[in-house]
Amino acid sequence: MMWLDMLRTPMAAPETPRLKAMRLTILVCAALLVLTIVSLAPLRSVIGNGAGGIAALLIGVLAILVPIYATTKNRADNAYLDQLVAVREGGDVA
Repeated sequence: MMWLDMLRTPMAAPETPRLKAMRLTILVCAALLVLTIVSLAPLRSVIGNGAGGIAALLIGVLAILVPIYATTKNRADNAYLDQLVAVREGGDVA
């Protein structure tokens, strides 16, 4: 396969509303985790040991959402690319 063929190959399926919501949720959780870690000392003085619990909760949410998103996105991309190959080869699209 030539490098030019690789440039013409679509790299991802169009994003569904569900995938977009999951992606944005992951980004928001990651940003909140960064803010929580950066401001851990002030948070601890305000709410006590619960500040660590907030960080742990955000890590837990990310640990659950990221693999689900990655699996779902990979399946959507594979199905989309399979459909494009079938159309290109003149096959029927189901």
